[in-house]
Amino acid sequence: MLNEQIIQGCKDRQGKAQRQLYELVAGRMMGVCLRYAKDDEEAKDLLQEGFIKVFQQIDAFRGEGSFEGWIKKIFINTALESIRKKKLLTQPLEDEEDASDNFLIQENKLEAKELLQMIRKLPDGYRVVFNLYAIEGFNHREIAQQLNITEGTSKSQYARARQFLQKMLTEEKVK
Repeated sequence: MLNEQIIQGCKDRQGKAQRQLYELVAGRMMGVCLRYAKDDEEAKDLLQEGFIKVFQQIDAFRGEGSFEGWIKKIFINTALESIRKKKLLTQPLEDEEDASDNFLIQENKLEAKELLQMIRKLPDGYRVVFNLYAIEGFNHREIAQQLNITEGTSKSQYARARQFLQKMLTEEKVK
């Protein structure tokens, strides 16, 4: 649980408070990083970059809303910046088509770790849109604005991500 002392300590650049904040939220933020990264090393890099930004920008937190939500937004934006720098989202996309919401999780119960591994196997554009829409709760208009793509492309990438995951789930069930 984050308290005002830790937040103020971080604003005052106190190492002890920064360490406490790190220990409190690093696990959850690593989960965010893992969803956007291709592998563990990239996720660790994103985690480090994210915390650097949190500590550099902490004075911008005004106490409005959840502090952890504010931190999470920084980590998501850090991951998206990394993806943009690598130009992973500028690759040609397939035809834009409307996405119907018929993605069903298979009857077999998946562990979160297994689902994360499947998400990480998605092509970059699919993975980013899937995370933003299905996990982070952004709508397609917001995703389009963040990624500088059309709303139709966002819907198409999400639909293809679901199809890709569905195929992996089916193949997993056959094993």
